[in-house]
Amino acid sequence: MSARVFHLLAARPYRIGMAPTTHTVTNQAPPLVGYDVFTADRALTEAVGRHIAPELADEVREELAVLGRSAGSAQAQEWGVLANENPPKLRTHDRYGNRVDEVEFHPSWHRLLGKAVSAGLTDAWGRPAGHVRRAAGFLVWTQAEGGHGCPVSMTHAAVPALRTDPELAAEWEPRLTSHVYEEGLRPAAEKGGVLFGMGMTEKQGGSDVRANTTSAAPLSADGEYVLTGHKWFCSAPMSDGFLVLAQAPGGLTCFLVPRVLADGTRNAFAIQRLKDKLGNKSNASSEVEFDGTWARRVGEEGRGVRTIIEMVAATRLDCVIGSAAIMRQAVAQAVHHASYRSAFGGLLIDKPLMRNVLADLALESEAATTLALRLAAAYDADTEEERAFLRLAVPAAKYWVTKRCTPVAGEALECLGGNGYVEESGMPRLLREAPLNSIWEGSGNVQALDVLRALQREPQAINAFLQEVGKARGADHRLDGAIKDLLTELADLDGIEARARRLVERMALVLQGSLLVRWAPPEVADAFCASRLGGDWGAAFGTLPHTLDLASVVERARAEV
Repeated sequence: MSARVFHLLAARPYRIGMAPTTHTVTNQAPPLVGYDVFTADRALTEAVGRHIAPELADEVREELAVLGRSAGSAQAQEWGVLANENPPKLRTHDRYGNRVDEVEFHPSWHRLLGKAVSAGLTDAWGRPAGHVRRAAGFLVWTQAEGGHGCPVSMTHAAVPALRTDPELAAEWEPRLTSHVYEEGLRPAAEKGGVLFGMGMTEKQGGSDVRANTTSAAPLSADGEYVLTGHKWFCSAPMSDGFLVLAQAPGGLTCFLVPRVLADGTRNAFAIQRLKDKLGNKSNASSEVEFDGTWARRVGEEGRGVRTIIEMVAATRLDCVIGSAAIMRQAVAQAVHHASYRSAFGGLLIDKPLMRNVLADLALESEAATTLALRLAAAYDADTEEERAFLRLAVPAAKYWVTKRCTPVAGEALECLGGNGYVEESGMPRLLREAPLNSIWEGSGNVQALDVLRALQREPQAINAFLQEVGKARGADHRLDGAIKDLLTELADLDGIEARARRLVERMALVLQGSLLVRWAPPEVADAFCASRLGGDWGAAFGTLPHTLDLASVVERARAEV
């Protein structure tokens, strides 16, 4: 035996004739599973406690903890994987050639949806503190899988639009807010609960809905119409009903389109194809054709945008909440991985540079969560001042939080190294899902222009916004300086549209800074103000000032199993 062969055999940790041990797995983080997604999120639990009346606190905490344990379970995580590995399929015709236009989903999709509905995630409008508890639940449950959040969100958001017609609201609101999920297409009156979708976008107009060409011809019965046209994006086409915009004789109008008519026949609702999207694979987005489609008018003719805008505002808030959910799950995974993975002589979480990255990500996540729950609390308060505050705060938050989601997901993925780039880690699915919320319900420019309109036409909105951020004045000199700079920007109208993104970004950051200074631990508020408001921050995550208490920020973001 040569010396080389002898050396190689001696180096192997087994004897000749024994099985090799080369497949022993070491230095890999265990899966983040079997934990309470709600209770493990300190920023969220504190926000819920802050915005919930004391007499409701125990009930709501237990409700959310039950949902949190479900969201962190192996079962829910498997549902999320299967729903995305087995995307919906369009079946346009039955075996005899009859048009059926049905979308078939994997059973895991229905389980996810069923859990969301039974947990009250479509029911915020009539319960005490309904918006806060629903927002927290939505943030918790969609961490298991984000795609099914689309029909949940639209069903929840349809309620305020329908309330413009008391008769329609009386008929449909109990179905929309039901905690019963029943799949399949049947007359709505025969179901214990229903889901709603939305159809506004057309191929020639996109966000410019006033360019819509779908027409609505009135029938003899009051409020009834026949629609003709094409919708380029119709979300959740398996839903029981849809709110759509179409051109009536009096102008752009909102309509309710049921999938199944009261007599049990299918409404004319031809699904042309399902969109092949970057992410959001579990959810069906479609193109649909209306040709003799029966519809019921919602609100007055010519006031379609005003009627549906309340639905849009509610779904925009869900874009903020959904992005906060993606960020939170991404950060939880990154911190969990770094807590177990060793490199260069120690755990990653103890390495100063990795700690800086994780702390920076944790700040972004906590700021998003804190802002999302503050907006939900404003919906619950429902005062004139809070409604004015929401008019600016919702589009500003939607612009900024959804914009931050993709870089957070990408950086968190990188914290897992090559493991994060592999589908089994779940991180690629988070990254693909992340850009959606910045596009849905109006992309960045639409949100920025909406803020400008409110600034120019609704002085009560900017007054309410400034009163909110002013509640933290004097507590941090960097926040005070940022508020002063913002006031200077607001006073300068020259070229304001071209710099609208810059302005809205500053508004969102000042609002987040104000909330964190008032409510977050000092180390979190200090790090946020030093970086986001104080200018001591680089262009990438992991560039926080090293003098900050970064270890405490990271520890706060850890999800304990």
